[in-house]
Amino acid sequence: MKHVVLLGSTGSIGKNCLRVVREFRTRFRIAGLATWSNVKALAEQVEEFEPVAVSIGDERAAEEFRQGPQARGLEVLSGEEGLIELVRLGQAQMVVNALVGAIGLLPTVEAVKSGKDVALANKESMVLAGEIVMRLAKEHGSNLLPIDSEHSGIHQCLAGRSVGIRKIVLTASGGPLMGRSQEELRNVTPEEVMRHPVWSMGKRICVDSASLLNKGLEVMEARWFFGVELSSIGVLLHPQCVVHGMVEFADGSTLAQISRPDMKIPILYALSYPERVEASFESCNLADLHSLTFVEPDLDRFPCLRLAYAAARAGGTVPAYLNAADEVAVEAFLLGTVRFTDIPRILESTLERLTWRPATSIEDTLAADAEARIVAKGIVSEVRVG
Repeated sequence: MKHVVLLGSTGSIGKNCLRVVREFRTRFRIAGLATWSNVKALAEQVEEFEPVAVSIGDERAAEEFRQGPQARGLEVLSGEEGLIELVRLGQAQMVVNALVGAIGLLPTVEAVKSGKDVALANKESMVLAGEIVMRLAKEHGSNLLPIDSEHSGIHQCLAGRSVGIRKIVLTASGGPLMGRSQEELRNVTPEEVMRHPVWSMGKRICVDSASLLNKGLEVMEARWFFGVELSSIGVLLHPQCVVHGMVEFADGSTLAQISRPDMKIPILYALSYPERVEASFESCNLADLHSLTFVEPDLDRFPCLRLAYAAARAGGTVPAYLNAADEVAVEAFLLGTVRFTDIPRILESTLERLTWRPATSIEDTLAADAEARIVAKGIVSEVRVG
């Protein structure tokens, strides 16, 4: 029986993780749950999965939860400190980090330092401090396993190999705005961006998927997860979303991981690794697909992907600057403050106004994140609609 702490339990990945645990109750047990403020959903999860502790990010929501009957006999933690305490929970062997944004970095670091295995959906942990996180994992005997479908696919293709790799390819659906003209993109609404043609995802991921910034962050993540050079990582648009990742080897052969676009599959892979568990999830019938298409992304059409490549090459604090600026820009777009086409402008302007510095510690990275948020918010006020 593997005891699991799940961070971000009320989000899209978190809910899928609980669906997996529900199906495999004899294999996995939930020891802890964390949410930001959705205490109604958390209360329902507590009733079903009976964790020993929960963490609620918002202090007011935490106090509300403590007053309810669901809190009896339960350790209720709160704030950023609560997340750190939760990942240290002695009963847990694994932490699933499904938090969205830079807030997920410190819990990842703490989980790794405590020697726990980490199933990682929080790509910002690797974008901001991938080199540091991987080093700490090696020092403390922690296994890092990807949950993103693309990185899970690459992990499965590599099967522990680290030599003879010529190229890694991450696929991207292209999002809900494929084929739109620049003028149409200018007038896109948040509601349109939320209508992803394949995946059910959280709000920020939907926006980042449409701009391809998400794929740029995944390139940075893959660099550290698999220890390959940036020049060896490619991206292909693949609207069918059944090939999640490919690895081209030195002998000219290519392995691809193929499955239906169902997040429960990579989640189960991470939770049960290195075992392969018999599951009821529907498999992919290639005969039904008729054809698979792969297209190189146009970096002029997707400037956020271009900026992400540039940030990855620059290194230091620049990836943290980019991610922070994106979090600010996406929030402003979702509020209707800026247009979809303003997002790359905000990112580029933020990078232009900040100075490269080395990022040799978590403190360096967090300071860069905070600095970039201030700058990006100022730029949002300059470009806001109306």
